[in-house]
Amino acid sequence: MRGVEGLVSEVEALKRRLRAVILAHNYQLPEVQDIADFVGDSLGLARKAVESGADVIVFAGVSFMAEMAAVLNPDKVVLHPNPCAGCPLANYLSPQRVREVRSEIPNTPIVLYVNSLTRAKVEADYVVTSASAAKLISRLGEEVVVFGPDRNLADHVSTVTGKHVLPLPPHGHCPVHEYLLNEYYVAKALAENPGAKLIAHPETPRKVRAIAHAIGSTSQMLEKIKGINGKVILATEEGLTYRARKLYPSRAKEIIPANPLAVCVDMKKITLMDVLRSLKLMKHRVRVDPEVARRAREVIERSLEIIK
Repeated sequence: MRGVEGLVSEVEALKRRLRAVILAHNYQLPEVQDIADFVGDSLGLARKAVESGADVIVFAGVSFMAEMAAVLNPDKVVLHPNPCAGCPLANYLSPQRVREVRSEIPNTPIVLYVNSLTRAKVEADYVVTSASAAKLISRLGEEVVVFGPDRNLADHVSTVTGKHVLPLPPHGHCPVHEYLLNEYYVAKALAENPGAKLIAHPETPRKVRAIAHAIGSTSQMLEKIKGINGKVILATEEGLTYRARKLYPSRAKEIIPANPLAVCVDMKKITLMDVLRSLKLMKHRVRVDPEVARRAREVIERSLEIIK
């Protein structure tokens, strides 16, 4: 059997031959993060691909992320190493439900989290990341806004902006942040690490955010570590801890996952072998209907204009 070094060598050779770039989300397996050209959050990675000049994009992330890369890079080949890697949060909200809500409350802006299905995004007025959600919504003239599909992020945005943010659907959530990073696990981590600072993702429940020293997206969490002395506890999927320790090697032992069992099974479905097969066989290619992609780009561009 080929060892990791052999797989890495094959991937590197194929990347050069195919003029390919590998993008990996912060929650990916360590060996997948290590082989990637860029590691980050979903929209940021898709935009990196636009700038890369590559002909082929391999997106190691869940399905909506690979679709987003295809939407923003219509002239490139976008490959998803394992199409079984989906997102339970994105699946909470269907395009039909977005249309129904628009019909029910027609004058209320609909803002969707980037962690949503592409066909749902095209029905929205705006699309945001966890980093930009509060900023965009604070700049809208309306005091009532519909936000989906994550109810915890909706609650966080409401707290920050003071606006009435209606979660769509009311029960939408990320299972990892909701159940494996609840108050019990986070309080336990704080008790075991006296004096540590807690940085939480806004997808965590309100009680966790209430005791956090800082709240932010994955990229914001990594940035916030710079300003903290001593131990840091990260309340998000455990893969970010590997990324943080790699960025701050001198502080590796001081960066702690709030719950080492907070694993996104879908993110971890993509292996180094999957990445190699994807490049070798040029599969699985992500295709988005051109009209859907065009409409999705319009929503994204409109959103980016507001938060400039």
